[in-house]
Amino acid sequence: MRALTLDSAGDRTYVRVEIKEAVMAGTGDGRAVPVKDLILWPAVITLAVTLLRLTGELMGGSDRLFNRAPGGPGAIVGIVWLVPVFGYYFGHRLARLGFRPASAGRLFGFAVLAIAVFVGLVSVAVSLPHTSPAQVGLAAVGAWIAIVIARRAWPELWSVLLAYGLAARIPVALVMLLAILGSWGTHYDVVPPDFPAMSALRRWVVVGLLPQLTGWMAFTVLLGMLVGGVAAVVASRTRAASPAAA
Repeated sequence: MRALTLDSAGDRTYVRVEIKEAVMAGTGDGRAVPVKDLILWPAVITLAVTLLRLTGELMGGSDRLFNRAPGGPGAIVGIVWLVPVFGYYFGHRLARLGFRPASAGRLFGFAVLAIAVFVGLVSVAVSLPHTSPAQVGLAAVGAWIAIVIARRAWPELWSVLLAYGLAARIPVALVMLLAILGSWGTHYDVVPPDFPAMSALRRWVVVGLLPQLTGWMAFTVLLGMLVGGVAAVVASRTRAASPAAA
């Protein structure tokens, strides 16, 4: 923010310009967010990790690294661990580029609200009959309601996280389709013993396509928003402290 002040010294009057910067305020002055530039390498790295995970499972690698159980929980090699890393990266880069959230309170308030809505609706969905249209539909709708709410937290970061989420999850959905059709025996196609019998295509939609483009998208956007918000606060405080230190 610029302030113009008139000062007098003897018979001279001059204008003093003071430039002040708010710690959090700033939206890039109408500039377009460089979404493609920001997500390019994170998307490439994420794809590489996905292919590494697939290769490790097909080659019978360690379960600790490549868990082939349904859902593949806890595997060290997995793109789920990249979400907080890139969430922080995106938040920090955007803040340094001048695309900062309106306030920390607004950012974390809407992020927490989105998480609460997502958890609440998914909890209700879990109580419904397993893989029923009502359960699948409610979980999917709940995920996207939460994603839409999260946009109010920090629109610029939201657009980056949304694009990154799609770049990360669409390849996984395609890998799952191939794995299910080919019965590869990886976590991309294996289901629990009590999973209802259904055609391969329908199974892909239920356990692959919909979860990747709804629940996992919500996970990426919501967690990324929280971690990215922390990065923005850190970057803003560092920036504000720099002139004082100088």
